[in-house]
Amino acid sequence: MTVSVRLNEKDELLIKKYAELNNISLSDLIRNAVLEKIEDEYDLKAYNKAIEEYNKNPKTYTLEDVKKELDLNDI
Repeated sequence: MTVSVRLNEKDELLIKKYAELNNISLSDLIRNAVLEKIEDEYDLKAYNKAIEEYNKNPKTYTLEDVKKELDLNDI
């Protein structure tokens, strides 16, 4: 797939220089940046959901509690 992005000259120069300094292609730089942004947003949503669930029931478990519950005491 081919995607076009419109940039002003200043942004284009900055992105190209960054890619050069890090010895990566523009395609790799842009792909990695977009995927990282998606991952960050997913992680933030997962974090917010976990905090919401914790606030509803603030019970915590130790590693020993979890091992006992899952019958993993030999590990």
